Parts: sequence; C-alpha cells; structure tokens
Amino acid sequence: MSVTVLVGLGWGDEGKGRVIDFLAPAYHIIVRFNGGANAGHTVVVDGVTFRFHLLPSGMLYPEKTCVIAHGVVLDPARLVEELAEVRRTKPNLARLLISDRCHLVLPVHKQLDLLEEAFRGGGKLGTTGQGIGPVYEDKVSRKGIRICDLYSPLLLEKIELFLAEKNKILVDIYKEEPVNPRSLQQQLLTFAQFVQPFLVDTLLFLQERLNHGASILMEGAQGALLDHEIGTYPFVTSTSPMAGMVSLGAGIGPKQIDRIVGVVKAYATRVGTGPFPTELRNEIGEGMRQRGREFGTTTGRPRRCGWFDLPLIQYALSANSPDELVLTKLDVLSGLEHLQVCVGYHKSNLPIKGIPALAEELDQCIPVYQTMPGWREELSGIRRLTDLPKNAIQFIHFLESYLKVPIRSVSIGPQREEMLLV
Repeated sequence: MSVTVLVGLGWGDEGKGRVIDFLAPAYHIIVRFNGGANAGHTVVVDGVTFRFHLLPSGMLYPEKTCVIAHGVVLDPARLVEELAEVRRTKPNLARLLISDRCHLVLPVHKQLDLLEEAFRGGGKLGTTGQGIGPVYEDKVSRKGIRICDLYSPLLLEKIELFLAEKNKILVDIYKEEPVNPRSLQQQLLTFAQFVQPFLVDTLLFLQERLNHGASILMEGAQGALLDHEIGTYPFVTSTSPMAGMVSLGAGIGPKQIDRIVGVVKAYATRVGTGPFPTELRNEIGEGMRQRGREFGTTTGRPRRCGWFDLPLIQYALSANSPDELVLTKLDVLSGLEHLQVCVGYHKSNLPIKGIPALAEELDQCIPVYQTMPGWREELSGIRRLTDLPKNAIQFIHFLESYLKVPIRSVSIGPQREEMLLV
C-alpha cells in the first residue's frame, strides 16, 4: 500500500492536472481532497483537451477508481455538466465515488459570492465567483447542507433554516429577490437521484482499500501560496491546499502518507488581485502569457506572469515538506536571452528575512534577482533530459540547489509524452 500526495506550491495553475494524469497509471485510486469547482485542472491526451473542475484528473483511465472525498465542496450543477461533457468525448471513464459528507455549493452561494465581490468595489479579492467562500463560511459556522441531507425527511426544514438568513441578506442588503425553499428542494431532490449511485463513505472506502494493498494518489487543488493560514491573506482561497489537508479532507492519517510531490512552474503566475513581487508588466510577461496560454481554466481570465520567486516557493516548501518536485512549463521560457530568478527581497534598501505577513508589505518588497543565460531552442520534441539545452539544465540545477529538494521530472509541453524524468 502507498499514499502519494500531490500539491501545488505556487498560487495555483502549476500544472497539477497534467502531472496527476502522468502519474495515475502507477496507482489504483485517485482522490480529490479539497476545494471545489474553482479548481481548473487541464489534461491533454492525443491532442484532445480535457478540463476538470470537480472530477479527479485520473478520470481518463477506465481501470482506475476516482474519488471525490468529503473535503471537497460539491456544486451539483457543475458536476452533472462536467461528467456529461467528458463522457461525450470519452465514454469509458474511471469508476467514480463521491462522499455523502460533501457540502453542497448551491446557487445562492454563487449569487452571494458575486454580490459580495461587487460590494467590495476597489477592494475586490478576485474570486472565481464559484461560491467557494460562502459555502465554506456555512461549513465552518455549521449551517451548510451536505449530500447526506438530501435523503433526510427533514430536508425542507433544513433548507428553510438555511435560507432564512440568506434571504434576509439578499433582500435587505442587496435588494435581490429571495430564494424559494420549495424550488431549491426540488432541485436538490433531482440531484439526489443523479448522485445516489456514486455515494459511499469515502473515508471507510479508502481505509479498506489501503488495508488490501491499494495505492492512492491524492490530487490537491489550488496552491500553497493561496492557503488562508500561510498564504497572501486576504487574497487566498477558503480551503487549505496544503499536503496536511489530506488528513482532514480525505481521512488519511499523517503516518499513512508515504510520498509528497510538489509542483512548481518554471515562472510565476497569479490570477486575480494580490501581491506579486516578480510580476512582469511588459512584453516578456505578455510573451509568457501567450506562449504558456496563461488564461484561467475556470474563469478565462488572463493570468499575471513573472519570474520564478525562490523565497515564496521556499516558504511553501517548509509547510509541505515535499520529497520531490515536478517542474512544469519549462518550454515557455525558450527564446529568452536572459532569465531572472528572485533570490531575496529588499525593503527600504534593507534585506528582509522570510515573507511579510501583511499583503501590502509584500507588495512593497523589491525583488533581488540573479540573472541566468536563457536558450533559443524549442523543447517540444525532446524526450530525454540530457538533450535539453545546457542553459535549461543549468536553470533546473540552480533551482534544485537553492530549494534543496530534488526535481524528479520536468514538463516541456501539455502532452503525456512531454514529461521528462530525471
């Protein structure tokens, strides 16, 4: 038996989906353990692009079992839509199991998410509008509705209690129409029929399979720099993208984790607002965006691009203790004469240690760069690491020596065969 956890170490969008798809053949079970439909994991197989938001990225392997664990907040409409869309292109998918303890993202959550973001005006957080913040608020304050509630004779009573506060906010603050409890009940009863065949106690299922020698791959959503504890608060997500979330979100004990894989991109990207010390607001940043197709999988928004930030990644490493790293999108840097890597920060002309807790202070930090030679060669046709340009290999070794974690694989394109093993 073995449990491998894969986590992003940036602000998300590190390429976790294609890494999960690459690793999946070695595992029996692939599990999503956190987040919701705000995730956007892209997998390209035989030239066909699949975009997963709720479904685990191992769904394209029919012989596997994919699990949505209780740490995921589930949007019923998105799940139905996503499953149908993937089946249209690839009818034979992995077996899917869903925890009956998942909290549900309801239309009113998404409505409130958008209203609250508009209410912030210039102080917008840049949310995806998928209702993630509001549903986690309900989850923590013990007001949420879970999948198991759909089969309770008290469902309508629970909905009415749930909507009492929501409707007051909608009507009194935002001057919107209230949500009809019976209408919502009917929507949820329809979903209950759809989802019932997939439901299990995923904690018990995973533990039983481990006891029978199964290997499990845990797929994290978002990235460690968006964690609400150590990330760039308040420009963070509402769930924990950390490796430790596996215990909370899937019921896997810390001592059951055998291997942690961290995913980092060869440059930095960020969606929405928030501090970004190495951001490039010039033609180099725009070139990265276009060449790397840096547009949000969920929202379509253009991602901000910048140089690799070693202090921020090191901070994320400390809280996740990965055994190895995957470096993605190295090919996007081809064609640049020089590369820069942030190796520290100055503030008020003085070096600083660590990462400032206040987002506004991090925004004021001046990066200290080390310049490295770039390379002109295209990388897409390369199939062995040793065939990479010497400056690309030097760049990999530099990151590895600073971070003190081995880089075990490097992606040079979206296709499965474009992952180079070190």
